[in-house]
Amino acid sequence: MDGKKIRIGIAPIGWTNDDLPDLGSENTFEQCVSEMALAGFTGCEVGNKFPKDTAVLKKALSIRGIEICNAWFSACFTTKPEEEVLKEFIQHRDFLYEMGAKVIGAAEVGNSIQSLNEPIYDAKPIYTEEQWDVVVKGYNKMADLADEKGMKLSCHHHMGTGIQTIKEIDRFMENVQANVYLLYDAGHIYYSEGNFDACITVLKKYIDRIAHVHLKDVRPGIIEKVREQKLSFLDGVRAGTFTVPGDGAIDFEPIFNIISESNYTGWMVVEAEQDPAKANPLEYALKARKYIEAKSGE
Repeated sequence: MDGKKIRIGIAPIGWTNDDLPDLGSENTFEQCVSEMALAGFTGCEVGNKFPKDTAVLKKALSIRGIEICNAWFSACFTTKPEEEVLKEFIQHRDFLYEMGAKVIGAAEVGNSIQSLNEPIYDAKPIYTEEQWDVVVKGYNKMADLADEKGMKLSCHHHMGTGIQTIKEIDRFMENVQANVYLLYDAGHIYYSEGNFDACITVLKKYIDRIAHVHLKDVRPGIIEKVREQKLSFLDGVRAGTFTVPGDGAIDFEPIFNIISESNYTGWMVVEAEQDPAKANPLEYALKARKYIEAKSGE
C-alpha cells in the first residue's frame, strides 16, 4: 500500500464516546491525542472534548504530529428544514477546512434510532419516497457546498439509519450527484448484512466513489445477542459489538488489497467505539496499528 496515497488515522471514540458520555469520561483530550501519536497514528477525527478554537487545536495536534482528516456531521433533512441543516453544515465545513481536512463525513440521522432505546434491527427507519427525495436533494446541496472549498462530501452509511443496508446504499448512490461520495465502513456493513461477503461487494462496487474509510471490526457473538435480545445500538456498544481491526471477525487483508489496487487516495481511520474500562484505548490502538501494518504494509 502506497503511504503517499493512503494514510492511517484513528478516531477519538475509543477514548471518549460522544453518544455515551459516561464511557471514557475520565479520559482527557490531551491523553487521547498523545496516545494516538504514541500508537503511531498521524491523523484523527474530532471528538466532543476537542477544543473548538482551531488555533488551540492546531497547536495541540501539531506538536504530536497529528492532523484532522474528517469529523462526523449529523444531517437531519428528514426532520429539519433544509435551510437550517445547510447552515449547520457550512459552519461544520468551514471548521474542517480551517483544520486542513479534505473530507466531510455526513450521516442522515433525522429519524435515526441509533441513539434511542429501540431494537436496532426491528425499529430501523425505512424512508418514504418523499424522505428519499429530501435526503438526496439535501446531500446534493451539501456536496456542492463542499466543492466550494475543494472538499468531498461522503455519506456515512450507519446502523439505525435509513441508509444502512446494501439495498439502501445502492438506492442512495444511484440517485445522488457524482460529487456525493461514500464513507465506507466494513463494520457497519457486516453488522447490517451479517456476513463478510457483503463488505467486499460494497467495496468493489463503489471503490471509485469512496472518499473516506473507517476501519471497524465486529464481534459476531455480540451481534447475535443484540439481534436475539432486541437490544439497541448503544446497548450493543456497551456489550462490545465493535472492536479494532485484528480483534474481531473481519479479515481486512482483502479489503486493504482492493483499496491498494484502486485509485483511492485518502485516509483509513480506525473507528471502534468500546468501553475504555474494558478495552484500554492505548492498548487497542497499538493492537490496531500493528495489525494494519502487518496486513497492509503501512
